[in-house]
Amino acid sequence: MKYKARLIKIIIPFYLALTTLAACGPTPADTIFTKGLIYCSEGSPSSFNPQLITDGTTTDATTQQLYNRLINFDNDNLERIPGLAKSWHVTRNGKMITFYLRKDVSFHQTDYFTPTRKMNADDVIFSFNRLIDPTDPFYQVVDGNFPFFKSINFAELVDEIEKIDDYTVRFKISHPDSTFLSNLATPFAVILSKEYSEQLMAADTLQNIDNLPIGTGPFKFKEYRNNAIIRYSKHPEYWRQDVAIEQLIFNITPNKTNRLTKLFTHECDVISYPIAQQEIRSRDDLMIDEVTAFNVAFFAFNTQVAPFDNPSVRKAIAHAINKEAIIKSVYYGQAEAADSMLPRLSWAYSNKISSIPYSIKMAKQLLADAGLGDGFSFDIWAPSVQRSYNPNSLKMAKLIKADLAEVGIDANIISYEWTTFLRKIEKGEHQSVLIGWNADHPDPDNFFSPLLSCSAMATGRNRAFWCNQQFDQLLAKSLLTNDLTERFNFYHAAQQILVDQVPLIPIAHSKRSLAKLKNVKGDILPPFGGVSFENVHKVDGSKM
Repeated sequence: MKYKARLIKIIIPFYLALTTLAACGPTPADTIFTKGLIYCSEGSPSSFNPQLITDGTTTDATTQQLYNRLINFDNDNLERIPGLAKSWHVTRNGKMITFYLRKDVSFHQTDYFTPTRKMNADDVIFSFNRLIDPTDPFYQVVDGNFPFFKSINFAELVDEIEKIDDYTVRFKISHPDSTFLSNLATPFAVILSKEYSEQLMAADTLQNIDNLPIGTGPFKFKEYRNNAIIRYSKHPEYWRQDVAIEQLIFNITPNKTNRLTKLFTHECDVISYPIAQQEIRSRDDLMIDEVTAFNVAFFAFNTQVAPFDNPSVRKAIAHAINKEAIIKSVYYGQAEAADSMLPRLSWAYSNKISSIPYSIKMAKQLLADAGLGDGFSFDIWAPSVQRSYNPNSLKMAKLIKADLAEVGIDANIISYEWTTFLRKIEKGEHQSVLIGWNADHPDPDNFFSPLLSCSAMATGRNRAFWCNQQFDQLLAKSLLTNDLTERFNFYHAAQQILVDQVPLIPIAHSKRSLAKLKNVKGDILPPFGGVSFENVHKVDGSKM
């Protein structure tokens, strides 16, 4: 029987009584308060390997803390920069990409693994062969469930991964792809240890590659207590720099009021998705960090079920939703109404795309034409956790419910615990869902292929379960050229199809924010890839 990947509860003894943090204040002897950092997160990760999962909670907890990628993005200009690959070369025909690896990169040493060598080409080849080779045991242990890579047809694109020497790897791809390098810089393209995989094979514990992680990142895994804490410690041989934070704790606190309280009492150094931002800004000991984000919150219809198999019904609901009211009531102005999946910062955004205006009259007419003039009822699924693209999905759902009541539609709001919620919508159990997307890189394809392609439908990442061959062909054509004018025209046409077919309704593009103590220094919010504590340190509050 093939092992179904899932997050298991892992207990590794340690001496610091972290579970009493909520009841006890800090004391000078507590090293977590002097040399460590506590991040109050909104939820539990679904895995400790982002190859398997694309939700933001998992990305936050894993990709920047535990792992590295071949390529990174510069936080300022969003250009691709070296990561574990110190350089690379693309042939003129775009079909061979050679990476030249660093020679000084160490994997984590933990209670369950001791590496005997530095990272090399074998690790890179293992990490990507796992994604594309159905005969690989580590592919089989999760039934090939790699949603991001399936949504971009990665296995069909990569013909071969060749080892030139210990520190040189060549990818041979079937056709030019203008997003190939950017996709290798996403949070999901992490490099794993081939040597660790061999240890797991010998012990017949293959699933631990995702549950007991080994990477090359700035922190290494120590402990996970389900729905309570994750404990990391610094990676002392980290290749990029000496990490200042000795211990990093993810204190899992789903309730937003509880997170705020823990920040006010300094039980958390940093919290996710802060509420009461004006009150936080008014305090001398706290501050808000914000970045302009590439994200989108959207309302997706399951187009496989009636009446949402009818584009006119979907368009009627789009006319009935008052986005400006949502921006004011849910985002408090910290977002802009979305008229496209693409934010205005994207080079492929076009203000010439026709949009669907707020119009009760037009909504009623379309419903009448569809034979639903007397109304109908359906379910809106909304997560209970905050996301960077949507700070309060339940409140948004209530506003949409009120809007739809104006046109005779009765909406029922349904919610589940976050990991259950994701599992159910990936199976297509919903009629409609409020969800969203944080882009993994700045290329516009990242807003389309992972969310709306026919391939993404097969993985459940296409929340609308909508497959349009003309739309897919436009995406494919855009990947075959590096000419920005040609690519812009393809994406313009693709966006017009979305307006005509309305598989989903873009709602908002929001800012990303977190709150922290003022003595926490360094950039935690990169434009892509969750949160990062690699460059963070704490200063003595008395010296501020």
